[in-house]
Amino acid sequence: MPLPAFLANSLALPVLGSPLFIVSGPELVIAQCKAGVIGSFPALNARPQPKLGEWLARIEGELGEYKARHPHLPVAPYAVNQICHASNDRLMQDMETCVKHQVPIIITSLRPPLEIVEAAHSYGGVVFHDVINVKHARKAAEQGVDGLILVCTGAGGHAGTLSPFALVREVKQWFKGTILLSGAISDGWGIASALALGADLAYMGTRFIATAEADASPEYKQSLIAHAADDIVYSNLFTGVHGNYLGPSIVAAGMDPANLPVADKAKMNFGSGGNTKAKAWRDIWGSGQGLGQIADAPPVADLVARLKGEFDEATASYIERAAPMRAAA
Repeated sequence: MPLPAFLANSLALPVLGSPLFIVSGPELVIAQCKAGVIGSFPALNARPQPKLGEWLARIEGELGEYKARHPHLPVAPYAVNQICHASNDRLMQDMETCVKHQVPIIITSLRPPLEIVEAAHSYGGVVFHDVINVKHARKAAEQGVDGLILVCTGAGGHAGTLSPFALVREVKQWFKGTILLSGAISDGWGIASALALGADLAYMGTRFIATAEADASPEYKQSLIAHAADDIVYSNLFTGVHGNYLGPSIVAAGMDPANLPVADKAKMNFGSGGNTKAKAWRDIWGSGQGLGQIADAPPVADLVARLKGEFDEATASYIERAAPMRAAA
């Protein structure tokens, strides 16, 4: 698999925990990395801006100490998400902080500016860019990104509408870098399926919201446990970009999920939530379609151990079922 060399022996599972606006903080990222999956957070979660450096120093310090105490365990690197949009007036300042700390992985969203790629490559970092279609994937590849995050139908938050069977297989025809797959992956069977399809890493977000370390309200976590795929609403009203949200949170904000207007994309605002008085992420909760598999909110370490067991079971099951067909061939 075309994984960056520094990931070769540092993962317990081929998973990157996606950056969750408001929800991802140092506690969640550190827990994910200690458990052997890549943890990440949006740079904009660290407010005010100088707090970003404090968060990075804390993450690096705690992970370094943990590695020293447990040299035999896989400890994953971390990633920082940069929102490359005109509304993000912190972008270059945040990137300067990331360069100073030599953040191993930069995740870019919306636009893959060449200057971000060059800055990360200057110290040996890698850039993964999220896309929802082949057009955007090709543009990102032209900018020299190291990996593409294919955000397919069913993903939480900002998401596309393409089937992973279509998008992964088409992109694999011409892109030779790292492929990450996002879209309703909530258990070890989903992780195994992502790899079987040709992805190198599964990109999981919603499942990690319902964990002890996630900085989400108890009500948000409980809503993920209580609801299922039928409760997800796809709309661009809240930020100007189409995404998947929990219908009950829309109802709680006084709106009808079945009759939401279409927003003006020119009014995108990821900091405040854009087109309504209810703020995206704070009042309107993002969620992928895989929430029907969420039944609890355990510590991250326990969840990853469970995912590992499911992944091993799924892999063994696939080998067992494929054996007769291989023999017949």
